[in-house]
Amino acid sequence: MGAGGRASGKPAKKQGATRGTGGKVRRSLEGRGATPPAEARHWYKDKARAERLAREERGGATTRRPAVRPRKSEDAPEYIGGRNPVVEALRAGVPASALYVGQRLDNDDRVKEAIKIAADKGIALLEASREKLDRLCDGAIHQGLALQVPAYEYHHPNDLIGYAQDAAETPLIVALDSVTDPRNLGAIARSATAFGAHGLLIPSRRSAGVSAGAWKTSAGTLATLPVARASNLTQTLQGYRESGLFIIGLDGTSTQDISTTSLATDPLVIVVGSEGKGLSRLVRESCDQTVRIPMSTATESLNAGVAAGIALYEISRLRRQ
Repeated sequence: MGAGGRASGKPAKKQGATRGTGGKVRRSLEGRGATPPAEARHWYKDKARAERLAREERGGATTRRPAVRPRKSEDAPEYIGGRNPVVEALRAGVPASALYVGQRLDNDDRVKEAIKIAADKGIALLEASREKLDRLCDGAIHQGLALQVPAYEYHHPNDLIGYAQDAAETPLIVALDSVTDPRNLGAIARSATAFGAHGLLIPSRRSAGVSAGAWKTSAGTLATLPVARASNLTQTLQGYRESGLFIIGLDGTSTQDISTTSLATDPLVIVVGSEGKGLSRLVRESCDQTVRIPMSTATESLNAGVAAGIALYEISRLRRQ
């Protein structure tokens, strides 16, 4: 209405229901769920790549977490790679189940001999690509030959004493304390065979086992030398003592030379410790005697394989006297 009560020219607004927002306001107030992690966003790969390139330009080293390899089952077969190791294993009668031969392989005398021995023994001959041989041998050098060896069947610790008694010989056993390198195990097996030991004793944990690396270094002697495994090395050594065997531990800190031991001609167990830490405390306390290998340089140390070989030679020499 105008000031004088007359109607204005504009029509009055119609009163009534107003049009709603269709839920837009309500939806805009609702959450959108959990915030996605950075790696799930579209820009993450580009940003990570840019940061890596920047570090490389500055000379910074990029650290990459090593891939975790699945642990091999103890029941899984082992593979010996390399022409000389395969031939030596076949000559020594290693219980093999298959011989893998590379495609388009140069047949030298070692390859021919390996194929002939495998055929004579009824071992399966299988052709394999280079990629498969690399996979079977875990990337180690195979030279086109790989020998499949079934999982090793360990002996009972008491069996080693029985083998010496069956041979009417004075028992000589080599025990390994925390020797984790299979090449050392193979080298010790070779020396043990050469100097008349009746077997090896290894703990079931924190120790190298009879693997392809051990077979390869032993040059086939593991086919004739029994290896026993103890769930508790200290308790097994105590059991040996109760059976009449003496325990000698190789210890570089000992004041007695191995050449002066009075136990060489008795039933004997020689314990070899790891190269870095030597004998563990409990194993050292289980020994009747600790001896050292005399060397001209006190700071010099021998690895487990060399030390075992020297000790076995010395015991063999004393027994012959």
